[in-house]
Amino acid sequence: MISLLYRAADAVRRRSHGQDHGRIGEDLAHRYLRDRGCTVVARNYRTRSGSGEVDLVVWHGAVLVFVEVKTRASDAFGSPATAVDAEKRMRLQYAARDYARRANVEWEKTRFDIVSILLGRPPRIEWLRDAFR
Repeated sequence: MISLLYRAADAVRRRSHGQDHGRIGEDLAHRYLRDRGCTVVARNYRTRSGSGEVDLVVWHGAVLVFVEVKTRASDAFGSPATAVDAEKRMRLQYAARDYARRANVEWEKTRFDIVSILLGRPPRIEWLRDAFR
């Protein structure tokens, strides 16, 4: 029953946000991670200064995970995960440190993951754990 509701919501979202691949990808990643035992605690977390953003913040067991979601319509230009360059990592880490400090979570209990999504029927989703090490 719940999967029927998800499919209906996906159809409506694609109609209203048809070209917003980022939004669709974040929705798919949110559901994908939740189905694999993660607890999503924040979406699109931004620092007050606006200099960094984390797409998803999730608990995976006892680890607080900062997730960057990359979505592409095709892999013609390589895997979506390759779009996370050094500058993007720096901004992610800045926002993650801000979040961890505010949530009072020790930095050693955090990690960075990338969820790479290729839109299609069905979408291909790849979860790269501990992607920054």
